[in-house]
Amino acid sequence: MTNFWKDLPRPFFALAPMADVTDVAFRRIIAKYSMLDVRHQASADVRRSQRGPFVMWTEFVSADGLALAPDEGKKILQKDLEYSEEERPIVAQFFGSNPKTMEQAAALARELGFDGVDINMGCPDRSIEKQGAGAAHIKDPARAQEVIYAIQQGGGGLPVSVKTRLGYNKDELDTWLPTLLETNLAAVTIHARTRKEMSKVSAHWERIRRAVAIRNDIGSDTLILGNGDIKDMADARKKVQESGADGAMLGRAIFGNPWLFSEQVPTLKKKLNVLVEHTKLFEELLPHKNFAVMKKHYKAYVKGFDGASELRAKLMETKSAEEVMVHVDKFLAKELGGL
Repeated sequence: MTNFWKDLPRPFFALAPMADVTDVAFRRIIAKYSMLDVRHQASADVRRSQRGPFVMWTEFVSADGLALAPDEGKKILQKDLEYSEEERPIVAQFFGSNPKTMEQAAALARELGFDGVDINMGCPDRSIEKQGAGAAHIKDPARAQEVIYAIQQGGGGLPVSVKTRLGYNKDELDTWLPTLLETNLAAVTIHARTRKEMSKVSAHWERIRRAVAIRNDIGSDTLILGNGDIKDMADARKKVQESGADGAMLGRAIFGNPWLFSEQVPTLKKKLNVLVEHTKLFEELLPHKNFAVMKKHYKAYVKGFDGASELRAKLMETKSAEEVMVHVDKFLAKELGGL
């Protein structure tokens, strides 16, 4: 089984996995508009050098849930593992602390055709941590390694990566990262804050530079990605250059901006029409999810232009894609003359 990580250009840029944000609907929109015009060029080398994001992650999925939930619950969880071919390379992210269920989750990822598997070892959500998962792994390095080996076993050759933080209550990078590197991971993404810091302080990108040095001193082939406080692609390139990382993962910058990786600047009409397209996809592909999930996207799409606050207020009251389309069409007709 091939390791797609080895074929990526340097530097490369990835889309962060974010719960109730980077679902299958939004990922399809991102794939469509961040690769627009590039995917149709004749040269595969040109496509690889310009398209983005280079790697996509699913939202995190509970390995325990996939293994132990009733059949109906398993079907709902597997909806979060749906993807389109345009999203490749696509990595399935799982959380859990039970090596057996994590191994089974990795086997499922392989069966579903994913390009890789990622383990969430950084989420600060208390309900996740109570399961010994997410950032709680940092406090139990031996169990973390056991989980990694189980995922590698279940994946049967799929490249395995980890997304984590600098430490739990304090910066433990100098001991935590070598523990991860011992397992021969394909890649490690480091959110440049501790679990205790959450997002209350600026990301410590100088510690990404230290992570690269640790990796190099050990002689590991594991790729290092930096994550945290990246504003746009120019900022991502700057942070990668300064840190020496192999790549960067962008998260919050994607809100309301599926053109982020292609660096296109859409017209207002285009932006609002894509908002409608996104909503329709959400309704079609994720009927089991609460429509209110889309509201955080409306806050991001609809800002910074005349009439934005009024339109946004109306969209926050909607309950269907049809209602959203009606409000957007009326706004475009009134404010832009339909243009």
